[in-house]
Amino acid sequence: LAERLIDGSIDAALIALPYDLPGIEWITVGEDPFYFAGPADSPLAAKKTVEPGDLKTAPLLLLDDGHCLREHALDACRLGDSDIYGSFSATSLFTLTQMVRAGLGATLLPKMAIDAGLAAASDLLVRPLAARDAVRTIGLAWRKGSGRKEECELLAATIKAERAPEEAAVARAKKR
Repeated sequence: LAERLIDGSIDAALIALPYDLPGIEWITVGEDPFYFAGPADSPLAAKKTVEPGDLKTAPLLLLDDGHCLREHALDACRLGDSDIYGSFSATSLFTLTQMVRAGLGATLLPKMAIDAGLAAASDLLVRPLAARDAVRTIGLAWRKGSGRKEECELLAATIKAERAPEEAAVARAKKR
């Protein structure tokens, strides 16, 4: 998406922030919380919510080093590479969920991937993280100087309005 946005093949893209893209502007449209996803026999699956500290002892599988989703997940859960117990990683979320399904560990998935059915397709149990700020920021991005800035701003406002009820529900759940 980043390459296509920069070369003008597409006018706008929903991206997880922060993302270093020179010549790109964006508007934040919402947050995407991370969830613990693991096999049914995972000790953490028995919990109603998973504490970020619990992840330090779990065999946690993430995307390859350098992938922005890996960095966002580690930052959101205040984990460093040294906190990850295990040596496996994957190049895609699909591969990652298949590795978890095969019993190699557990992972962190963003809600958008869960809503798209990724965890259900792999028969993974999903648990919320207790950390209220274990989220990534989602933004609508476009090229600076684009003649489509106004349309992008309108699209961003529409996305925010559509997400408002869900964001309010997440905010209420965080207060509990």
